Amino acid sequence: QVQLVESGGGLVQPGGSLRLSCASSGGAFGNNAMGWYRQAPGKQRELVASISSGGRTNYPDSVKGRFTISRDNAKNTVYLQMNSLKPEDTAVYYCNYYPPYVAWGQGTPVTVSS
Repeated sequence: QVQLVESGGGLVQPGGSLRLSCASSGGAFGNNAMGWYRQAPGKQRELVASISSGGRTNYPDSVKGRFTISRDNAKNTVYLQMNSLKPEDTAVYYCNYYPPYVAWGQGTPVTVSS
């Protein structure tokens, strides 16, 4: 059974940075595309970054140029470097396969506020 554990969230001022981590266990991590998703209060969960098994990345326009997804297959871990954070980036951040098909973890909350 695949387990996903996100970490690294917190409170940051606008313009600040955070690095999120997601450790995966129990699945074929290296053979699968992974994604970072977020859900803000009252909104649907949305994809913010994806990375293929070969390292190809994609981002929506809302985070392009500010967020960077990466992966370490030896550690079964995917990362999300978030720079120039804005208040609208406030959300709970989750990782999952891309597209998502395993149970969601608890996520890690990110709050961007002065």
